[in-house]
Amino acid sequence: MELLFLCVVVFLFLLAVFDLSVGVSNDAVNFLNSAMGSKAAPFKRIIIVASIGVFLGAAMSNGMMDIARHGIFRPEHFSFYDLMCIFMAVIVTDVILLDIFNSLGMPTSTTVSMVFELLGATFVVSLIKMATDTPDLGFNDLLNTEKALSVILGIFLSVAIAFFFGTIVQFIARLVFSFNYRSHLKWKIGIFGGICATAIVYFLLIKGTKDLAFMTPELKVWINGHTMVIILCCLAGFTLLMQLLHALRVNVLKVIVMMGTFALAMAFAGNDLVNFIGVPLSGLSAFTDYAANGNGDPHTYLMGALNGPSDTSVWFLIGAGVIMVVSLATSRKARKVSQTEIGLGSQEAGDEMFGSSRIGRRFVRWAIHLVNWARNATPPSVRRWINRRFNIDETIMDQGAAFDLVRGSVNLVLAGALIALGTSMKLPLSTTFVTFMVAMGSSLADRAWGRESAVFRITGVISVIGGWFITAGAAFLGAGILVLAMHLGGITVMIILALLTVAIIIRSNLRFKRAQKESAEGGDTLFRTIISTSDQTQIWPMLLMYITGNQEQFIAYARDTYTGITHAFVNDDVKPLYKAERTLADGKKKLKNARRKETLCLRKLSQSMALEKSAWFYTSNNCCMSILYNLHRINEVCKEHVENNFLPLPVQYAADFAVIRTRIETLFNDTLALTQSGDIDTVATLRRHCDEIKDTLSATYHRLQGRIHRDDPKTMAVLYVYLNLLQESQEMISGIRKYLRAFAKLIDSNYSTRSQIREQRQE
Repeated sequence: MELLFLCVVVFLFLLAVFDLSVGVSNDAVNFLNSAMGSKAAPFKRIIIVASIGVFLGAAMSNGMMDIARHGIFRPEHFSFYDLMCIFMAVIVTDVILLDIFNSLGMPTSTTVSMVFELLGATFVVSLIKMATDTPDLGFNDLLNTEKALSVILGIFLSVAIAFFFGTIVQFIARLVFSFNYRSHLKWKIGIFGGICATAIVYFLLIKGTKDLAFMTPELKVWINGHTMVIILCCLAGFTLLMQLLHALRVNVLKVIVMMGTFALAMAFAGNDLVNFIGVPLSGLSAFTDYAANGNGDPHTYLMGALNGPSDTSVWFLIGAGVIMVVSLATSRKARKVSQTEIGLGSQEAGDEMFGSSRIGRRFVRWAIHLVNWARNATPPSVRRWINRRFNIDETIMDQGAAFDLVRGSVNLVLAGALIALGTSMKLPLSTTFVTFMVAMGSSLADRAWGRESAVFRITGVISVIGGWFITAGAAFLGAGILVLAMHLGGITVMIILALLTVAIIIRSNLRFKRAQKESAEGGDTLFRTIISTSDQTQIWPMLLMYITGNQEQFIAYARDTYTGITHAFVNDDVKPLYKAERTLADGKKKLKNARRKETLCLRKLSQSMALEKSAWFYTSNNCCMSILYNLHRINEVCKEHVENNFLPLPVQYAADFAVIRTRIETLFNDTLALTQSGDIDTVATLRRHCDEIKDTLSATYHRLQGRIHRDDPKTMAVLYVYLNLLQESQEMISGIRKYLRAFAKLIDSNYSTRSQIREQRQE
């Protein structure tokens, strides 16, 4: 029996290695985004600084594993078997949950996930014990609910406080520096740098290093007694140092950003390490105590030994630090999570990751009314002065940066200061929540949420906040369900869940790699290149390639969908129609997203070029959307008919339509070849083919109308569906015909003139 439980402990450590990896991948959003978003340094240098902070924080951590040992449950009332089930359920749920959030690119809280997993698993085991073994014990004897309540309180406080102060402080900082922050820095930069560096040191003393190994009780008492002296000395010393660095032409803001990155990384590793290795280390302690004193009965031996303090080997801490550093440097999922926050806080509109939502639209409407009220209540002279300070046209950002160094500095310094302040006031502020909401508040203050991007940004913020609450609920329910299965099913269920977890992890990573490959092939790289390019002479060739690539994909999709729908209708097969209904909804989202991104790229063109090309761009895009609507209406009617098991299309009509469908497929193929080759000399021929197909469809439509009441009345329902198919097909061909002309004009503005010359020569 001991061998089986030893295998469980080993598996806990194996999962902990993966948990360290996925946990760092998600929490990298806390300390990388400001440096990455502001381009304070090359990516490798940012990773090196953050890695040093992570390793030092992990290696010098004192192994504060008490939350996993007795922070949620009272171990003296739980048997060894109970706790092994709880630990197994917690680590399995944590790995799966964090991996899901990483794959989605959504930041979440590792603290919340672990606490609620422990709470959920312990709650279920407590119910079992109260119903069977120990009916005289209540929840207060088995559970420590104060910790869960403090985490819930921390969620609300973190979200509201961080967003409010992020907005206010960034607004003040922007008034002081403006977007042209390099002007008039003679005295500002020294004071600003001194305040920021002092705040970072205070953050490290209060939050980042308070629980590290070298922080003896005597040293803590001395720091607490001389905190104000330390702060004043640091403020004076750092102010002089930053002023000197500025005189030596060193970019002080970059120094502040890198200091903040190091501080947050070190605090994260030193304080949040328990979230990753606390459970397996507690499992190891429980197994060691059981092996020495348990007498071979895991169901009766109680684990009061876990009430004692943890004694974590330094080698565990160093090993955890190495794994975290490697994961930070190599994880693609970490970069995807970072892209979420950076994208939501970007100064310029770009590839918005989130769509529109009703609550997002409502918030934007309220905000517009509030801004209009504030504008009317502000004197005109004050408005003009503020607008001069917030002149975005003067923005100074490095190539490819999402925001400038002023905002990057505020994000890191304010996040650290709020976390330190909350810690000193005994408020359980979450590092994840604070850093994310500070970044969102500062981006709002910087007017990064414009009228055309605000609804997407607000929807994204609401999605992330909702994800935090989903984390708590999913962690509680998931761990509870798993521990129930293991408690009732024994070691067999543990082994099955272990194998299932490994399979889920492998499948998730394969799907993530496939999604990343599809995203790379989908033109996102080209879009980002266009957005970041400042040379207007290079933009149009790249934009034309981007537009034609998107439209080429749509034409191929429309061809395949039309063929699939009509085949399914003729063959009375409902499954392809259900599939088409799903893909058409996705196709509409992709088409709208492509149009929005292409519109952003059009703004990068010169005014004359944009005026020349925009009309034909919108015409071609509207034609594509019209074709999509035709396909949707065809599929909707056909699906309703087929799923009701009505009579199929008679053979003679199916044979007639097969000829028409072949001609339409040929037209799609020729149009697709045109988008690939760009040979607009074939446009006139293709448009004549469109006219011929339309004439054929019209003749077929009118013949059918004349015969529909003379045929068997039983076939009337299917013939009406066939009429709709012919009519929508005709409208679709009209859309293709308009698209061909718009595409030709988009490529060559002289297309109409040259076409007229060719026609005159033919005459």
